[in-house]
Amino acid sequence: MTDAKTPTSLDGVTALYRRFRPGRFAELRGQDHVVRALQGATRNGRIVHAYLFSGPRGTGKTTTARILAKALNCEHPLDGDACNECASCVAITKGSSLDVVELDAASNNGVDDVREITAGAWHGTPGRWKVYIVDEVHQLSKSASAALLKTLEEPPSHVVFVLATTDPHKVLPTIRSRTQHLEFRLIAGDTLSTLLHDVQGAAGLDVDEGTIEAAVRLGRGSARDALSALDQLIATGSLVDTQPRFDDLLDALERGDTAAAIRSLALLLREGWDPEQLAESFVSDVRQVFLLQVAPDVADAVDTDRQRLADWGTRLGLARTVRILETVGRAMREMKSAPDKVVVLEVALVRLARPDLDHSIEALDERLTWLERGVNRAATPPPPPAPALPPIGAAATVKRESTPRIPTPTPAPPTPTAAPSPAPSPAMTAPPAPDSRVAPDEDPESLRDRFLTKVVPRTSRAAQLLLRSAHVRSFDGTQLVLVVATEELRQNTDRIQQGLRGALEHEFHAPVDVVWEVDATLPTSPAPSPTRSSTRTPAPVDEDVIVNDDDPVVVVDSVADHLITEMFPGAEEIS
Repeated sequence: MTDAKTPTSLDGVTALYRRFRPGRFAELRGQDHVVRALQGATRNGRIVHAYLFSGPRGTGKTTTARILAKALNCEHPLDGDACNECASCVAITKGSSLDVVELDAASNNGVDDVREITAGAWHGTPGRWKVYIVDEVHQLSKSASAALLKTLEEPPSHVVFVLATTDPHKVLPTIRSRTQHLEFRLIAGDTLSTLLHDVQGAAGLDVDEGTIEAAVRLGRGSARDALSALDQLIATGSLVDTQPRFDDLLDALERGDTAAAIRSLALLLREGWDPEQLAESFVSDVRQVFLLQVAPDVADAVDTDRQRLADWGTRLGLARTVRILETVGRAMREMKSAPDKVVVLEVALVRLARPDLDHSIEALDERLTWLERGVNRAATPPPPPAPALPPIGAAATVKRESTPRIPTPTPAPPTPTAAPSPAPSPAMTAPPAPDSRVAPDEDPESLRDRFLTKVVPRTSRAAQLLLRSAHVRSFDGTQLVLVVATEELRQNTDRIQQGLRGALEHEFHAPVDVVWEVDATLPTSPAPSPTRSSTRTPAPVDEDVIVNDDDPVVVVDSVADHLITEMFPGAEEIS
């Protein structure tokens, strides 16, 4: 009798998944709940007339149906399991038994095919049970399903139907209700690894541990796919030849080089990879990068592949890794109905390389992070403390002193080429702090000024970017009405709503309702920066901010200007 731990081998067949297909319940891996139900039923004689096996591909549905047929007709059954050695078991294994009839509903889904089965169900057979196995039963036509339904309701006493499907929801509810439904699950990685090691010993394969682990990862919970991947890895001798490599593409995305990203994709397409297959493999690799950052024990990458993906996680960071998964995931859904799938994938890669083309909050935050990194790389030794700047997108009043204050000279370290120091900026005096509570007679203009100068700086960076493109329509101390130019911007306001309300309540010590409106006449982005010259020209003042006619106005006209001014106070930009 075959050892329960040794996979059954079929002589003369070269494919591993066919050579070592399980022949008994004891050889099934990863489906213990199904084995208990079926083996207990055959042992106790409690067989039902119809079963429905559902689950992902390659998890053993059809194989289990054949094992059930063996167990029902075995000449020497043992504890509800087949011996796999008697004449009946051997005939079923070879596919020559008259007791088992298989129908592939994917190619034989007509009503005539089903009628032929139902008519033959009443004929006698050599064995005790006649088993009909209908694979991919969800692809039967409506008329064929109706023809099968009557026989399922009142089958002959010696007939058992086993219906297998990867999509049970597409099977008629009337058919599902007349069957015993057993759901197959994806097989765990350690179980697949044990199976491949057993196959390696039984077949005498000369493979290393890394190859087996790679086949387990490529199998993704499917025993058949894992064995096929092992076959392919043995034939090619390298994982590189069986899977696309995305190092050049990831490097282009990390550097923000759109041209290099498109060239990397074009090179992979010229190698013959399908766009959807590329997207799926790319998401699979990036998922490993994501898991290695948040839960390394869950990631199933091994050896040098694991180290390579971990290094990419360090370079990309968690936020950008998540954005890659989300963007390419949306592209995969769009590719299913797109006339040109490559275009969808190219656009997704360009958006990943150029966050300025993406209007989501995550992309805006990534752009700001890039600007901060660029400023930090160009930063000189720390400058003296700079006066407080107004919030992004708002103008603040600056008092001019009657007599300019002469700065106290400080010794500077010698430099190879001494350049004249820029003139210091006039001293800025902070306005007196107003009462934090809303006065009964406080006018709306003053409330709007408090919102721009006190509330906005307390919000997150992403919120400041969005508020910079908004206009204050009205504010009475209890309700703030903000206007944006597009519906897309308004939809993004949900992510900053809670933080904005908290900042308003902190300033005014009372709950403030925030109402967002859309006005298409507003500009979709902040006004462009003025022409660069040796002296910075102040930008126009927002009409929502109160300023004195006699006072100069300091205006931050972009996020970059805000960061540069903060890092280099008093400096002048020379074009």
